[in-house]
Amino acid sequence: MDNPIPGNLLTTAMAVMPHTDVERALETALSLDVPFWPQLPNYNYYEDMYVQAAEHFPGIVLDMKKRTLRFSMDKFAEELEGVLSRFGDPEMFDISTTYSALYHRFLELDLSERPAIRGQLEGPISFGFNVLDQDERPILFDDTVRPFMLDFMAQRLNVQLARLRQLNSNAFMFVDEPGLQFLFSAMAGYGDIKAKGDLDQFFSQVDRPRGIHLCGNPDWDFLLNLDLEVLSLDVYTNAEIFASYAPAIGRFLDRGGIIVWGIVPTGFEAFAQEEIPTLIQRLETVWQTVWAKGVDRDRTIAQGMLSPATCCLVNPDKERTVERAFAAVNQMAAALRDKYLR
Repeated sequence: MDNPIPGNLLTTAMAVMPHTDVERALETALSLDVPFWPQLPNYNYYEDMYVQAAEHFPGIVLDMKKRTLRFSMDKFAEELEGVLSRFGDPEMFDISTTYSALYHRFLELDLSERPAIRGQLEGPISFGFNVLDQDERPILFDDTVRPFMLDFMAQRLNVQLARLRQLNSNAFMFVDEPGLQFLFSAMAGYGDIKAKGDLDQFFSQVDRPRGIHLCGNPDWDFLLNLDLEVLSLDVYTNAEIFASYAPAIGRFLDRGGIIVWGIVPTGFEAFAQEEIPTLIQRLETVWQTVWAKGVDRDRTIAQGMLSPATCCLVNPDKERTVERAFAAVNQMAAALRDKYLR
C-alpha cells in the first residue's frame, strides 16, 4: 500500500485529554511530531467522543444537564429523511464549533511543515455498542439503524480528512474503536464475522489512509488483517499478547502498514513506577520477540511511531501526568531514533 503516514519513530497521541484549559491542551498536542486537535470532555460534555460523533445523527437524544446520550427510534424515523436529503452537504458531517472548542482552532494553524497531522472520530462499532435505544438495546443490533450508521460515520471521516488535508497533505485519521475488544466475548451479541463484513463495508467508503486506534485487547489477527494503513494500540498493557501475533504483524508491515506503539502509561500510579530506560526496555522486548519470529527489523522501525499507551481523564493531578507522559514519549523517541536510525 502507498502510505503517506510517516514512521521513523515520530510521535503522536490519543486526542482525549483531561484538560479544562483549551490553550494548554492545544500547546500539549502541538508538542508532538504529529499533532492533532484535542477532545476535552472535562471542559464540556459536547467534547465527549461519542457526543461529537453523534452530531446531526438522526434519533439522538442528548441531555447536557444529565450528561447522557441516548437514541429514540421514533425520532430516528422522523429525522432520517431530512438527514438523507443533505448527504451531499459537507456541513452535515463536519464538527461544529459547539461540539469542539479546538477543531476549528486547529484548522486555523499553519501545519504545512509538520511531517503529518491527525484527526479522529469515534468508530461505528463502538458508537453502536454504547448508544442505547428506548429499550436499552445498543443500536448496533438494529438492522435498520446499523447500515445507515456505517454510511454516516464514513462520511464524517471523509469530510474531516478533507479539511485536514488542506493544512497538510499527509493528514490521516484514527477511527477510535475501543468496542472492538468486546466483539469476541459471548456477551457481545454481535460476532466477529458480522463485524468483519460491516467494517469492510465501512472502510470501503472511507478515504485512505485508513486507521484504527484502540486501547483494549481484541483479536489482533482480526485487526491486522483489515485493509488499514495504520494501527494504534496500547502495547504497554498488551505487550506479550500482541507479540504473539508476529506473523500477522509481519504481514501488516509487509503491506506498508504503520504501527503506533502506545508505550508510555498516562495513569498516575503506573507512570510514577516507570523511567525512560525501563519503557525503552519494555518496547524493545516486544520488538526483539517479533524479530526473532521473522518480522523485519528495519521495517518495524521505519513503519513505527510512538505514543502514550492510553488517554486518561481521572488522574489526581489532572493534566500534569498526561503532559509528563507526552514529554516522555518525545524523549523515548529521540533515544530510539538515535539508536536505530543513525
